[in-house]
Amino acid sequence: MRYAPFGEEGQRALSQSRILVCGCGALGSVAANLLARAGVGYLRIADRDFVEISNLQRQVLFDENDVAQGLPKAVAAAEKIKRINSQITVDPVVADITALNIARIADDVDLIVDGTDNFETRFLVNDYCVKNGKPWVFGGCIGAEGQSMTILPGETPCLRCLIRECPAPGTTPTCDTAGVLGPIVAVVASIEVIEAMKIAAGKRGAVSRKLTVIDMWDGAWRTVDVTPLFAQGNCPCCHKKEFPFLQGERSTQTTVLCGRNSVQVTPADPGPTLDELESRWQGLGTVTRNPFLIRLEIDDYR
Repeated sequence: MRYAPFGEEGQRALSQSRILVCGCGALGSVAANLLARAGVGYLRIADRDFVEISNLQRQVLFDENDVAQGLPKAVAAAEKIKRINSQITVDPVVADITALNIARIADDVDLIVDGTDNFETRFLVNDYCVKNGKPWVFGGCIGAEGQSMTILPGETPCLRCLIRECPAPGTTPTCDTAGVLGPIVAVVASIEVIEAMKIAAGKRGAVSRKLTVIDMWDGAWRTVDVTPLFAQGNCPCCHKKEFPFLQGERSTQTTVLCGRNSVQVTPADPGPTLDELESRWQGLGTVTRNPFLIRLEIDDYR
């Protein structure tokens, strides 16, 4: 590593680090790609979703072949990354991150990079990281605007210092209502990754303590000093140690899927297996399946 502030020592530390990318859509796919090329030792990618044609405009690890195969994003991303850098370990997790499984998914990693598309999951990750003293990097974008902030529990403001309550569904712009441009995704993910690299390399003093806000359409870039939010000492998460999202008190069974005009419903009952559905659907239309997904097509309906 020729960049002196990072150096060989930083590269060595990065190669021994374990990082979770939480979500592998627009932000997550760019972040995973950059982390793999940077040489992170162990990369876990967790995402519940499958690759769709509408994703390809901004989700850089996927292509039309992944759409045709109906692959989960985590699996498709892992396959690409193994071809990019065969020397790192990639662990795809096909799951919706919830209060019930976040410890199993995140306990053995050093830090978390935000690639999610909804605030409920971000607030859950924030609860988990603050409670366990685990660093994470928040990032989000919509339209041509984006923002990022690094959370070092006990040192810097957390997400609830910045946004006290999780926005209710429908109260904030989404990919469906405002769209999202690929370049802002790349910029925000790049900021997230450089901050993650600093943490993983042990360069904690170089980590940004500010909120970065970008509007690529207007060419505006600014940083906001948010340290006073932490100093106030009244955050329900940082200071009062209240973790309602981690305790499942704020979880819902529905999630709006960004850019899809769709809502994912998580039933209490797991329902029939793929084998049972395949047997049940035979003769109704065209049935295709892989180890992760089964699809029924009848005329123009799927």
